[in-house]
Amino acid sequence: MSIEYSANKTILVAPLNWGLGHATRCIPIIKALQDNNYIPIIASDGIALALLRKEFPYIQTLELPSYHIEYAKNGKNFKWKLIKNLPKMITAILDEKKMVKSWIKKHGIDGIISDNRLGVYSKKVPSVFMTHQLNVMTGNTTWLTSKCHQEIMKKYTECWIPDTDAEINLTGELGHLKTNDLNLKYIGPLSRMRKKETPKVYDLMVILSGPEPQRTFLEEKLKKEVLRYEGKVVFVKGVVEKTQTKEEIEHVTYYNFMNSKQLEQTFNESDLVLCRSGYTTVMDLAKLEKKAFFIPTPGQYEQEYLAIKLQNENLVPYAMQNDFTIEDLSKVKSFKGLSQFQNEIDWDAMFSIFED
Repeated sequence: MSIEYSANKTILVAPLNWGLGHATRCIPIIKALQDNNYIPIIASDGIALALLRKEFPYIQTLELPSYHIEYAKNGKNFKWKLIKNLPKMITAILDEKKMVKSWIKKHGIDGIISDNRLGVYSKKVPSVFMTHQLNVMTGNTTWLTSKCHQEIMKKYTECWIPDTDAEINLTGELGHLKTNDLNLKYIGPLSRMRKKETPKVYDLMVILSGPEPQRTFLEEKLKKEVLRYEGKVVFVKGVVEKTQTKEEIEHVTYYNFMNSKQLEQTFNESDLVLCRSGYTTVMDLAKLEKKAFFIPTPGQYEQEYLAIKLQNENLVPYAMQNDFTIEDLSKVKSFKGLSQFQNEIDWDAMFSIFED
């Protein structure tokens, strides 16, 4: 007997604006909501909102306050910069809470999916918190940040982890706890990408993402390095602007950004990928079964943890931003690359929370 769901419930999907990863991993969820007769409303700010507006021009979008996440020029000061910005962040979270309360009435919202936005929830409707960070890595304060994060997660009806609960998984300690009293659901890795058999066009794809000023620092460094690379290079800067620009310099083709369709095509057409080790990128590369090389964002403990984990498992090598040279890419040959976790996401089971 199939479940007959009530008509067209409205679900608020709110990713954090922290690089582009949270926004892009919400793309398959938004599409699945539409396919399952829900009406999604998108809420975010900054480049995350800009990206989702380009991706879904016909979906209603709402603007949330910015968390004012600023990054240190020096990775070592990353944590202190975040602590300094904490009062601004708390103000944004409180404002967010008020806005969500008014939107539930105004837009008739029946459920919430918050990707790491701490103020987007309500006791009145089923509220899901999506994160791959049950443990929030911050060096010697990891125990404290993890405890705080887990306390916030307890307010939500359910917590979705985009990973598997099996022994072989992508997040390691980030997304798995020894003991917990949280309502966790492992939904499997999320990616907007599909693997296709296409002829190879590029030897190397460089894709930048993540917050400033580190994105720009890496762009400047890699522009010099790729000139010494032997082979065809496509270089996606990860700067979301009104119109797409394309520029060819010698053997390198530069784009300011690409939409999902173009990215999927270019990933499939590229032999090797050079990128950050953000978790969304890791999920995309696993889905596409790609060989890659990682440069974690300086000071981002989580990206450093993932890079070390995947190198130790002989899947993907990495280098720190200051140490990287183009010759490092030769190491990739002796690594396995990432491969697909064969999991079909059970959207019916996931969305049943909005039907109870």
